[in-house]
Amino acid sequence: MARKASSQDDEIFDLRLARSAPDLWPMLEALYGHRTDYASFRDRLLEVLRAAWAARPADLKRLDLQRDLEPDWFQCADRAGYVFYIDRFAGTLRDLPKKLDYLADLGISYVHLMPCLKPRPGDSDGGYSVMDYRAINPAYGTMRDLKTVAGKLRARGMNLCVDLVLNHTAKEHAWAEAARAGDPQYQDYYLMYDSPDQPKRFEETLVEVFPDNAPGSFTHYPDIGKWVWTTFNEHQWDLNWANPAVFLEITDIMLFLANQGVDVLRLDAVAFMWKRMGTRCQSEPEVHMLLQALRACSRIAAPAVIHLEEAIVAPAEMLPYLGRGQHDGREGNLAYHNSLMVQFWGALATRDTRLMTHVLRSHFPATLTNATYATYLRCHDDIGWAITDEDAAALDLSGPAHRAYLSAFYEGDFPGSFAQGAPFQVNEATGDKRISGSLAALAGLERALATGDMLAAEYALQRILLGHALIASFGGIPLIYMGDELAMLNDHSYLDLPDHAHDSRWLHRPRMDWAAAATRHSADTHAARCFRGVQHILRRRAATPALHGATPTEVLEAPLPGILAVARRAPTGVVLCLFNVTERWQNLPVAWLRDQGVTRFHDALSDAPVTDHDGQIVLPPHARVWLL
Repeated sequence: MARKASSQDDEIFDLRLARSAPDLWPMLEALYGHRTDYASFRDRLLEVLRAAWAARPADLKRLDLQRDLEPDWFQCADRAGYVFYIDRFAGTLRDLPKKLDYLADLGISYVHLMPCLKPRPGDSDGGYSVMDYRAINPAYGTMRDLKTVAGKLRARGMNLCVDLVLNHTAKEHAWAEAARAGDPQYQDYYLMYDSPDQPKRFEETLVEVFPDNAPGSFTHYPDIGKWVWTTFNEHQWDLNWANPAVFLEITDIMLFLANQGVDVLRLDAVAFMWKRMGTRCQSEPEVHMLLQALRACSRIAAPAVIHLEEAIVAPAEMLPYLGRGQHDGREGNLAYHNSLMVQFWGALATRDTRLMTHVLRSHFPATLTNATYATYLRCHDDIGWAITDEDAAALDLSGPAHRAYLSAFYEGDFPGSFAQGAPFQVNEATGDKRISGSLAALAGLERALATGDMLAAEYALQRILLGHALIASFGGIPLIYMGDELAMLNDHSYLDLPDHAHDSRWLHRPRMDWAAAATRHSADTHAARCFRGVQHILRRRAATPALHGATPTEVLEAPLPGILAVARRAPTGVVLCLFNVTERWQNLPVAWLRDQGVTRFHDALSDAPVTDHDGQIVLPPHARVWLL
């Protein structure tokens, strides 16, 4: 039961409501203002917001104030994230606090628990098919356990990130069960049709997400005589966000999770939230109205919380999730820099950064308003080669041919490939083939160790560290997927599990190798050397304030095609980040470096001077340098 708010609490709520009202009501008016129930919806939303604020614990209200005074807290150079499945990393939520010393040792200050809300039994799309948003997966613990973990993280200065799936629920969710039982109120929570006519018209322009094991975007349920919109899987029913009742429900859930101590809500599958006939039903304008309104609700009732919007789309489509135009500075605080990840792997395969440079220069601004990127090399998901035909053509490449090359290279089929991955969701109609595989396996370590090629293994290790130096310095919060800091290889045992065998993404979702972690400071293994290398990168990042997320990021045209050059232009001076994606030694003219603002020739990453050799600096294979 919510305790009664004090008069001071009421005043604070009213001030925050007034602050965010211009971000909230115009969006909701545009979305729902035409409805006869709009006035009652507004009143109910205010009740939800006030109740959530009244129920917010005192320590979190103090954190709200602290972050109001330091709104850039998530952009500071000491933020670094770690992403994992609870069972595969620690076992349960009660076991997790015992592992926090390990994360602190690595330099982690942001912890993303992969889907932990109660999923449907059996295949749950890795936990993203949620049947109860207010309960934890029983295999992991309880909501009380999550709240305890949040407090222990907060005591260490670590932030907690939890997934909130916005596009769909499991078909076993209470709302869906009521809809199946014939309740018209809950049938309107979903997109349900009495005949296949409209679904067929929609599908003329929709893109299949999982063509192999979940073709189409609708599922027919003979027992209820309905065709239900199921973008991802038969067991994941798309929510009807055109119904304001859905907005109310999700807002209430969002603030409930915030009051458990969650700092970052990872809003999953946001691109698909709004449907419009004749389109892909992705990234429609209403999606951004919804996300701005949800963000405003958080700022009113739980302002310590920020939103990470999961939209793995092309660059031009991704930036609006960080706010563009009327949404500038008012939408997501974080979004995945999928293009940086894709272009990193592309540059390694081609030993050429020119396409990477073109994409990053052409599509991404130097600064963002009240937002930054979540940068990463690998995650729980596959890699889709999000390279447009237009960007490929700018470098006289064929888009389809280049994407096919990258798929073949990282599957390990292309002659001379160092990688060892697996295909995911091959679309024969389009030629699209996505790739699964761990960071170390895609970087070449698995193949090198299997063949006993120690030079190739060394190159693989250096590629891994090169990538971590890139995501640590590019801007935003670098996210490390569990085990990548230990160069963990592919886990082929997923093929023995019926719920996983159809999904090659489990190849790169291994269980944590705690035996390797135990020797991280003493051994000379690839795992231990990788850990110490990543640890060093994160320590040097934290010691380099110019890498703050608000510092402008300028991608430069480097003099050599094998070099990526990124200038972070801080008020205190430039940090010029250089990355050699090749196995060759590279020489860069000192004059060019001076032209970019380098004055000290001190490497902030190694914390050592950089020597001038006859007007050149020399970069070894896979070198990474942060020049001051």
